[in-house]
Amino acid sequence: MLKRRMAMDLNKKSMKKIRELIVFTAILVVALWKFDTVLEGAKNIWGILFPFVLGGAIAFVINVPMSFLEKKIFGKTKDGNKVGEKLARPISLLLTIILAVGVIALVMFGVIPQLTRTMGSLMISIANFVPQMQNWIREFSHNNQDIMKLVNQVQFNQDQAIKWGISILGSGAGNMMNTTMSAVGSIVSGFATFFIAFSFACYILFQKEKLHVQIRKVFFAFIPKQKAEAFLKICSLTYQTFANFLTGQCVEAVILGSMFVVTLSILKMPYALLIGTLIAFTALIPIFGAFIGCAVGCFLIFMVNPKQAILFIIVFLILQQIEGNLIYPHVVGGSVGLPSIWVLAAVTIGGNLMGIVGMLIFIPLVSVLYTIFRKFVYLRLKEKNIKQVTKTVVEEYTAEEIAAMGKNIKKNRE
Repeated sequence: MLKRRMAMDLNKKSMKKIRELIVFTAILVVALWKFDTVLEGAKNIWGILFPFVLGGAIAFVINVPMSFLEKKIFGKTKDGNKVGEKLARPISLLLTIILAVGVIALVMFGVIPQLTRTMGSLMISIANFVPQMQNWIREFSHNNQDIMKLVNQVQFNQDQAIKWGISILGSGAGNMMNTTMSAVGSIVSGFATFFIAFSFACYILFQKEKLHVQIRKVFFAFIPKQKAEAFLKICSLTYQTFANFLTGQCVEAVILGSMFVVTLSILKMPYALLIGTLIAFTALIPIFGAFIGCAVGCFLIFMVNPKQAILFIIVFLILQQIEGNLIYPHVVGGSVGLPSIWVLAAVTIGGNLMGIVGMLIFIPLVSVLYTIFRKFVYLRLKEKNIKQVTKTVVEEYTAEEIAAMGKNIKKNRE
């Protein structure tokens, strides 16, 4: 009787798996057969869901500084204080929004005007630099006729450059006038999308504890307990990794940008605030970001004073070493938990697939996958009673250690 029951259970499980496989195959065949229709439907669904996905992303970004402010400012006052509990979240959210608006205002009113003045002075610098370059090449080449013919062809006419810029703006304005209604429609649609996303983000932030409990209930209601616990652990690990990475990168970028502003101001180099801000923003991109800011900053300084451009490169290399060896390990530290080679691989793959956004997303994403895979490897080794693996030796657990681990597992289950 027992064997028959076991055989029937096995048959039921096998039939269930076969049915699932048939359904999956049928869906896959229909999707491939009507690929254009499926793709169009997916685009329509994404258009509907996009404001809510954007709202979730905004909530995630805002939650990091909001939770920090809520903990630091209202951490003690919330205990047993109903008024403090009600006001802590709205005030923390308001302070976070004010901080974000302040950063945007600083960029708009502090950096953009300087950038505008820089573009004007850059035209003059280029016009002055071309004759100097021709003189340097003339002296270096000892008036070689072939080289001088090429050099003399290099000319920069400031008036022509301005006319060229005006013509581009004029054609752009003409195109804009031709598509005014579509532009207005896009702007209105963009504002509507952002309003829905921001409203959804605020709802998530105000109700995050309640939503967390509801999501857990749904998972435990429809998924086996072990699988639900494992999936929720992965979600928690993903959130912590992304939050730590975002916090570390932002703090590190602010410190690096401030170091450049102060140092360049002390050395009386041009465009100190502009270059420092640019390096701070580009430093958000891991590994390559600061070098992009360095290249632009070096070009701007080179147009004013080539000798100072060389000094700027030296300053950049020194500050980059200080940041990489002293600041980054303490600020970001092991928050990502990835070896350097995997960080480089994540940045490269993410950049090729999704550009700058991919560079930012793929490092914490690969870190999560790396952590899960590492835990899976350790679990497999423990199942095989392997304690340690070195270059030459595979050390196994003793019988006493295996018995002790068995007791600990029983205690944890109880």
